Amino acid sequence: MHKPPMHRRIPLAVGAVAVAALAAVAAPAAAAGPAAPAKPHPQPGQHVEYFTEPGGHPHHTVVPASPAGTQSLRPPVAGDGTVTPVVTNGPVGAKLDIVFIGDGYTASQQDAFHAAVRAKWAKMTAVEPYASYRALFNVWAVDAVSRESGVSGDPAQGVVKDTALGSGFFCDGVERLLCVDTNKVESYAAKAPAADLVVVLSNSTKYGGAGYNDVVSKVGYDGIATASSDNDRSDQIAVHETGHSLGKLADEYQYDEYGTYTGDEPWESNISTLDAGRMGAQRQKWYRWLGQPSPDGGVVGGYEGGGYYPKGLFRPTDNSIMRSLGREFNLPGREAMIAGFYRHATPLSSATPEDARVGRDDRITVRLSAATVTVRWYVDGREARAARGRTSVVPRSLGVPRDGRPHTVTASAVDTTDAVRDPELRKRLTGALTWKIGR
Repeated sequence: MHKPPMHRRIPLAVGAVAVAALAAVAAPAAAAGPAAPAKPHPQPGQHVEYFTEPGGHPHHTVVPASPAGTQSLRPPVAGDGTVTPVVTNGPVGAKLDIVFIGDGYTASQQDAFHAAVRAKWAKMTAVEPYASYRALFNVWAVDAVSRESGVSGDPAQGVVKDTALGSGFFCDGVERLLCVDTNKVESYAAKAPAADLVVVLSNSTKYGGAGYNDVVSKVGYDGIATASSDNDRSDQIAVHETGHSLGKLADEYQYDEYGTYTGDEPWESNISTLDAGRMGAQRQKWYRWLGQPSPDGGVVGGYEGGGYYPKGLFRPTDNSIMRSLGREFNLPGREAMIAGFYRHATPLSSATPEDARVGRDDRITVRLSAATVTVRWYVDGREARAARGRTSVVPRSLGVPRDGRPHTVTASAVDTTDAVRDPELRKRLTGALTWKIGR
C-alpha cells in the first residue's frame, strides 16, 4: 500500500493484529487525546500499530526486533505447546485457520486462557461479515505455559513477569503498547495444524495491545496481533486489524499535519484520488456501491480524508471501522473482507476426502461456508438436478449406475451473496469437490 511520510502502514496478521489494537482502545477516556503519528526509530526494527484511547485512531511506531535464539522456554514446562481445537468447521485446507496463543498463563490457568479465546472469538464473529461466515473458520488454541501469571508492566512499569512469550506493557516507553517476543510466537504458532491469522492473548485486564505489521512468518501467516485477554474492547481492535490483513483495506482516518496527498492512485480498494463524480464516470474503485445505504451509516460516496491525508484522498463513507473503532465495515469494506476470507478458504468442505474411494451406497455430506452458498451435484459431468441444494447425498440416488465402470460425483458450490459486486472478486467465491465412485 502507499507509504505516508513519517510512518507507514503494513498489513497485519489476519486476525491477530486486530485484537492487539483493540486492547488499547479500551484505555480510560482520561488517557491522552489524539496524538501525532510517531516517527520511526533510526535503527531497524518491527513496525507496530497501537491504540491509546477508546474509539481513537491508531498510531504507529517501530520497536526493536526480537532477539534471535529465543524460540522456546528452557527447560520445557509440562503441557507447554498443547494444541486444542476451539472451533472445527472442516479440513484446514478448506477453512481460514485462526490461532490464539496465550501468555502469562501458568499450567493451572490454561482453562482460563481457553475461555478467553472463546469469548474473544464470540465478539469478533458478532460483527459482519464475520457473523455471516462463522462456518468458514477453524479456531485453535496453543498453550504457552508461563512460570508466572500476568504480564510485565501490569499494573505499573516496574513490574516484571517471567512469561512464555515475554509480553509487556510500556513497550518502547508507551504504556498501552503491549509487545511480545515474535520469535517465540512463531515457534508456538507452528505447532497448530495451520495458521492464517495469529492472535496473542496476554493475561491482563489492562487496556493495551499491538499489531506487528511486517512480521514475515515461516509458517504462512501475515503478522501478529497482541491483546489483553480480559479487556472488553480488544475484539474491536482485532476486527479493525483484520481489515488490513484479510481485507487489504487502508486506514480511513487522517492526520492534519499530513496535508494534501499528491501521489499515485493507491492500490487499496477503499481509498482513492477520485471523488464520487469522477469515480462513477471512470467506473473505478467502489463505483458499484455509490449512492447505496451503508451499514456504518449514511450512503456510499466520496468523503475527503483518508489514508492519513486530510486532502487529496477520498474514502467510501463518513465513519467506518477502518476510521473509528466501534463502527461497522462499510459496503466496499465488507466486499473486500469476504474476498479476503476466500483467499484462505473455499465455499464448501467435506469430511470425506477427495482421494477416498466412495461406494455407490455410501453417503457424501458437504458443509457450506454461508447461507448464501448454493450447491449442485454432478455425475460424470452431468448435473443431477433433483439434488440441487442438498448438502447430503448417496451416489446411487444421484443416478450412478451399477455397471462396474468408474464414475465420478462432483459437488460444485458458489456463494451468491449480494455483498460482493466486483466480478473479479466473485471468481473467488466458487469451489468444487470430486470423488471417485466404486470400491
